[in-house]
Amino acid sequence: MSARAAPAAVTVWYDSACPLCRREIALMRRLDRRGRIAFVDLGTATTCPADRATMLARLHAREDGELRSGAAAFAAIWRQIPLLRPLGLAARHPRVLALLERAYLGFLRLRPRLQSLARRLEGAPR
Repeated sequence: MSARAAPAAVTVWYDSACPLCRREIALMRRLDRRGRIAFVDLGTATTCPADRATMLARLHAREDGELRSGAAAFAAIWRQIPLLRPLGLAARHPRVLALLERAYLGFLRLRPRLQSLARRLEGAPR
C-alpha cells in the first residue's frame, strides 16, 4: 500500500518579483513541513482566481474553496503551520481578524519602502 501525499489545504499566490514576498514565502515553505500549502508564483501562473493587479496588491490564499486576502489569507496559512496555528485559529474571531487586518493595512503603507530596502540589501537595481 503506497502513501499518497494529501492535497494542499491552502493555496497561496505570491509575487516572486517582490523581495519581501520571496523571503516570506521561503520562511513559510520551511515552516510547512507537512506540505499543506501550495505556493503559486504570480509571475509564472497561467491563471489567477482574480485580477492579476488585485492579486499583486495583497496576499491571497484559497482555503476551503474560499478566496481570502490580506490578514485572512495570512491566518489561513498560519492554521496549516503548527507553530503559528494558535494565531491562525484566534483570527477566526472577527475582532482578532479586524485587528490583524488593521496591522496588515499599516504594513501595506510601509511596503514600498521596505521593498526598496530589501532590494538594496540584495544588491539589485532599484
